[in-house]
Amino acid sequence: MRVLGIDPGSINTGYGIVDRGQNGSLVHICDGAISPGAGLPIAERLLKVSEGLREVIGEHKPDAVSIESVFFAKNVKSAITLGQARGAALLSAAQFGLPVFEYAPTAIKLAVTGYGQADKVQVQKMVALLLKSAESSKKADASDALAIAICHIHHYREALSAAKRLASASSVPR
Repeated sequence: MRVLGIDPGSINTGYGIVDRGQNGSLVHICDGAISPGAGLPIAERLLKVSEGLREVIGEHKPDAVSIESVFFAKNVKSAITLGQARGAALLSAAQFGLPVFEYAPTAIKLAVTGYGQADKVQVQKMVALLLKSAESSKKADASDALAIAICHIHHYREALSAAKRLASASSVPR
């Protein structure tokens, strides 16, 4: 399974692709940030984010997309702009027919570090450890995107295991 994690933003949108290897290991494929430039009008920034994500999807062909869910923000204008960037990311995934999975920030931190209130530095260090890669990004946006992809792989594995347990329990003769 190959997952594209997206950390949306109108100035920097982080992305990271992680594979789940045959033995369940995590494999770092790529990461980066799409940075259209703060000086551009919002419509042009969103277009560049969407184009950049479509390019990444087309090149690396992920099976699923994971993205941080909406959270409450103190600044309404920032929340609206973030929502617009999320919309550009969701549209890009939909154009390729990819399923999208959303995770709360605390769930992402918990899946990666074991602590739902971890700070960015802790998340970044654990992402590098989990991916066993010095190549994984030192940039916060890309590292967060990798964490979002890792979160989905962990949740998917848990959901698959639970489904298998349920199927085997229901197939037991009575």
